[in-house]
Order: sequence, then structure tokens, then C-alpha cells
Amino acid sequence: MRQESFDFLQKYLNNPSPTGFEKEGQQLWLEYIKPYIDEYFVDTYGTVVGVINPEAPYKVVIEAHADEISYFVNYITKEGYLYLRKNGGSDPLVAPSKRVNLHTKKGIVKAVFGWPAIHVRKVEQDKAPTIETVFLDCGASSKEEVEEMGIHVGTVVTFEDEFTVLNDKFYVGRALDNRIGGFMIAEVARMLKENDKKLPFGLYIVNAVQEEIGLRGAEMIAHRIKPDVAIITDVTHDTQSPMYEKKTSGDIFCGKGPVITYGPAVQNNLRDLIIETAQQTEVPFQRAAATRATGTDTDAFAYSNAGVASALISLPLKYMHTTVETVHKDDVESVTKLIYETLLRIEDGHDFRYFS
Repeated sequence: MRQESFDFLQKYLNNPSPTGFEKEGQQLWLEYIKPYIDEYFVDTYGTVVGVINPEAPYKVVIEAHADEISYFVNYITKEGYLYLRKNGGSDPLVAPSKRVNLHTKKGIVKAVFGWPAIHVRKVEQDKAPTIETVFLDCGASSKEEVEEMGIHVGTVVTFEDEFTVLNDKFYVGRALDNRIGGFMIAEVARMLKENDKKLPFGLYIVNAVQEEIGLRGAEMIAHRIKPDVAIITDVTHDTQSPMYEKKTSGDIFCGKGPVITYGPAVQNNLRDLIIETAQQTEVPFQRAAATRATGTDTDAFAYSNAGVASALISLPLKYMHTTVETVHKDDVESVTKLIYETLLRIEDGHDFRYFS
């Protein structure tokens, strides 16, 4: 990876972008892609779209989502402790002893998830932490002191953990789900520009908000763009570490390439084009099967408007929805290359229908 790309990746991943509050991350992303696009627009809720060939009638989307799971302050005790609500699929099990940032109008306020010491707990009666039992300590001793710090019900909370590289092979951090996807589609835009590739269609590079609470940003922007084709990238579970059941979760490896999904929302001809592209360009890939839905923005695009030919290219990831989400460097490069090469094989007016 070139140094400029790595520097952007690190800055982008370290920046908080909680669901519903993605503004700063979206501004970072937009500044990075501006040299590689013809124009852009931002919708009411913060989804950003960079456009190449905006006048072209045939429209292709490449998309990732920008938001990360987080918490809201929900209750402040008279002693100054904070209880929370989830904003997306946050897991209280990983919270105790973690450091967090509370995002207030006065700036960042530091806090920690407290937890009783093992000495004073009846360990044999221990239960897993839940949203009802985890709490924050921001160093205050009263509700009034908390409020003087700028904290109130509705204040957003994100984990403090930042980007690291593990064994020179893996990228590790919170919220790789799915800002790593935003990075990859931005790199596709850069590669198209720097390689002077002229596309015969309009390309819409979409960094959507609010995926973690129901694919909402993608739903909104799909109706606005009205694309003909959508290629979505998100993360999927590496199933090689302990406690995964391959019979239900599949047999997916970090380091063995992008994961191409089969399922009702995935348009078969578009998926087959992606597979053929991988084979022709020697990009290693894996396969996965979805059930009724992929659980990603693919579903929002596929079933929008009159139906959009949509497909999903996933990045294998360890430890989803923790602060140590982990992906292999080779897979990041392979997903980026596969999206790029697939775009070069889509024709103007490409008809993906099964028959006519």
C-alpha cells in the first residue's frame, strides 16, 4: 500500500463516526476522494456520493457504509454514574474496563466502563455484562457535576481504541466494520483516475450512513440515485478462530481473498461477472451463502425502485463488533482490485436480466 493511502486509512479509522453522527468521518472521506471524481453531493442525513461521468444515463454504484456502533447516555444517577442505550449492535460483553469518549458540545470527555473487582464478586454467580449492568464513570461524584461537563441524556459514546498493525499482516481497530469498505471504494476511485480509465457509464461512489440500525442510509440514497447496478462491499465473519460453528457460519478465512455471496438479493449474472473477473485477474476468492437477506446494504439497493442488479463482495474480518476487529492486508488489496477490475468489464447499458 502506498504511504498516502495508509496515512488516510489510519486517520479515517481513528476518527469516530457513530451511527447518526458520521459528519466528521464523511468530511475526511470526501476530501480524500475529491481529486478522483467529477462532482459530489451529500444527502440530508449525511451520505456522501462522489460521481464520475455524472451526465451518463447508465448508473453504477459501488458502496460501503460509514457508521460505527456506539452508545447513547440514557440515565445519569445522582452519584454521577452513566447508564446507556445501544446505538447499533454494540456488545456490552466487551465493555467492562474499556476507555471511551463522550462527544459533547464542550469537546471530548473521557470515561471508563467500570466493573466490580473479582475480590468482591461471587464469581460462581457471575453473569455476563448486559446493557442494564454496564455503566460509565467519568470521574464525577454527582449528576450536577456530570451535566457541568456537558454530558446529558443522548450524548454519544464511542470506544477510544485506535488503529494498529498486527504482525505486519493484519489491520486491527474498532469500526473496521465498515470504514475499511469506505477506504477500499475510495482506492478504486483513485486507481481509475491514476490509470486514466474511462468508464462508459456514470460511477457513483457511495459512502452511506446508518447501516448499523437497518440499512437506512443506503435505502435513502438508492431512491435518489436510481442506479442500474450496485456493487456493495462490507465485512463478513472469519470463522477460523475459536467458538465459530462452520456448519452455520461457513468456512471463511482471513487472507484467502474476497467473499462472494450467493442469495436471493444477489443478482446472479452480476455475481457471475464478478467471479469471472476474479478468475481472469487471478484474484483469490471465497464463497458464502446468505439466507433470506444478506444483512448488508446489498438488500437495500437490490429491492429499491424497480429492482437493481446488486452483488456483495465481502472482506473477511475477525472479532466483529469488538474494539479489535481484524482484517488481512492482502484481502484489503484483493477486494479493491476485484471491484476495480469488475467495473472495467461492465458495459454501457449492460443488461443483467436473466432473459428477455
